[in-house]
Formats: sequence, C-alpha cells, structure tokens
Amino acid sequence: MAATTNGTGARVLEVTDLDTRFSTPDGEVHAVNSVSFGIDEGESVGVVGESGSGKTQIFLSIMGLLAKNGGASGSVRYRGQEILGLPARELNKIRGVTMSMIFQDPMTSLNPFLRISKQMTEVLVEHKGMTEDQARARGIELLDRVGIPGAKARFDLYPHEFSGGMRQRVMIAMALLCEPDLLIADEPTTALDVTIQAQILELMADLKRDFRTAIIMITHDLGVVAGLCDRVMVMYAGRVVEKGAVRDIYYRPQHPYSLGLLSSMPRLDQAGATQLNTIPGQPPNLQALPEGCAYQDRCPFVFDACRIDEPGLHRIEAGREKACHLEALPDRRAGAPDASSEAASSQTAVQEGQP
Repeated sequence: MAATTNGTGARVLEVTDLDTRFSTPDGEVHAVNSVSFGIDEGESVGVVGESGSGKTQIFLSIMGLLAKNGGASGSVRYRGQEILGLPARELNKIRGVTMSMIFQDPMTSLNPFLRISKQMTEVLVEHKGMTEDQARARGIELLDRVGIPGAKARFDLYPHEFSGGMRQRVMIAMALLCEPDLLIADEPTTALDVTIQAQILELMADLKRDFRTAIIMITHDLGVVAGLCDRVMVMYAGRVVEKGAVRDIYYRPQHPYSLGLLSSMPRLDQAGATQLNTIPGQPPNLQALPEGCAYQDRCPFVFDACRIDEPGLHRIEAGREKACHLEALPDRRAGAPDASSEAASSQTAVQEGQP
C-alpha cells in the first residue's frame, strides 16, 4: 500500500516537479513551473488563483489532454504508476474510469452529434461491462441526482436541447458514472444557480464520504473551497505560492497573493458595508517571467530580495508551505486587524528588511 501523508488514506496521486510548456510563434509559454503536490483517498484539495495561473493546465497535463503544441515533464504517479507520457490506449484504461475530470466548458466537451444517452451509456458498457438497459438506468439515475428535471424523458435528447446549466450538470453526471477514486472538477458549479450548486457540492461530499473519492476542486470561488475542501493550493504565474489546510490559509494566509485573494471577498464577520479590495496590476507574461518573485510588481510588501531571488516553496510549519521571502503576515481572524489595510504602512518597514 502506498504511503500516506495526512491519515486520510492511501496516496492516490503524487505529482513531482511538473512543468508544462507551449510552443507559440511568439515564444515558449511557461504555463506550469515545478509544481509538486499529492492527494490521498477521501481527501479534497482546492486549487485557486486568477485566470491564467496554470490551474487547469496542471490537470490537463496529468490527464494527457494538452493541446498539440504543449508538452509536460516531471513525474505523475497514479496509485504508484507513472502515467505522465503514457500512450492514449493505456491512459484510456484510467481516465474516465477511476480518474475522471469535469471540464469547465460543456459546450466543447459534449459531442453535439450524439444523444446524451449514447455519450453516457457507452462509458458504462465499455468500462463496467453493463448491458444497455443497466447503463440507461444508471445514466438516468445520475441525471436525476445532479438535478436534471424529467431525467428519463430528457435522456435521449441532444446537447443543444439543454440549457447551459443543464449541460454542465450532464458533464458532472458523466464524470461520476464509474464512481472514480479521483475526481478532478474544473469550475464545476460556474454556470449553476445556488440551489443546484448546493446539490452538486452535497453529491461530491457524499462521494468523498461513501466511496473515499479523492476530489480536486479547481475554482475561483473561495466559498466553495471553504465548504468542501480539506486543503488548498494557491497558484500564481504557473507556480504554487502557498499550500496548507483551508482553515489555516483562510485565517492566516502567509503569502501576499493569498492575502490579496481573500481580502477581495466580502466578510460576514465584519459589520456594515465595506469596500472590497482589489489586487493592482496584471499577472506577468508567462513567456518572459521576471527575475525573482513573479508577484513582485503587484505586492505591497515587496523588498530588494524579491526582485533578485525567486523564493522556493518551503515548509513554515506542520502542513504549511509558502514561496515568499517574508517571514510572516498579520492574522486575519475575527477581531484581528485586516492585514490588507496594514499593507501600505508595513511596506516601508519590509523594504528595510523588517517583515
């Protein structure tokens, strides 16, 4: 049995020094840079960051679904087996069966020429050995569980006969058909109203509890991560800048970018209307990453070392890692000062080497 790291179960996925590059006419794009992480049975990990931070490309690399101009290097071990670079024939025995992905855009992920019934039943017939009748019954059951009204009557419709939100729910149902032991969900609730979103998150929580499914949630919604995930991984410019337990990072972020993301959200523990903060500037060009820290031009705490040395991801306490030269940031817990409001007054001291 594979080693465990957090007591939840056997290691399902281990990613080590993953790099993803894309060749373009304008130069090479460094989409993912030396990313390492793992996930165990029954664990859920949130992956957060701005658009373009490399979240989705990590998992397209893992699934062997990169665009033709892309390539990945490093190590990806699924249940102890190296799968990075496996031929498609071998990968197909894993992806969609024991390792599934809910894609962000259902419009391009569903075949417009095939009925939903065909796209769902062929998975079960091929990989689970079910009869057509058994596969239909299972498909209709999943459509009902993800909130498709009149699932039996709609089962033989084409994708264009569903609304955008319903197509998203169909994609979720397809990913859950074989009860995978690793589910990668890329913005699965973006097109859904809050009621259906709650149903989907409850369904994922059931999978985690009942089948020990490991779940990776890629999202911009920090509220979803807080409600579902055990750990969170913060991405910026293709790199992991902070990792840790959800509660620790939400209350005590130790990277300025994590702090910026959290400070841009409304807080229920603060009375009265407050102005939401924003992170100034734009993410760096992934074709020409700056020397030193990639966040330097947007960071209120930047000092000389940030512009010279790229900070590596290092352990700061049990279960916590960050990639930052600062020793510590203020506590965000209720009653503590909002760290974002202290940034300007702290900047001078930090530049003088007094974090």
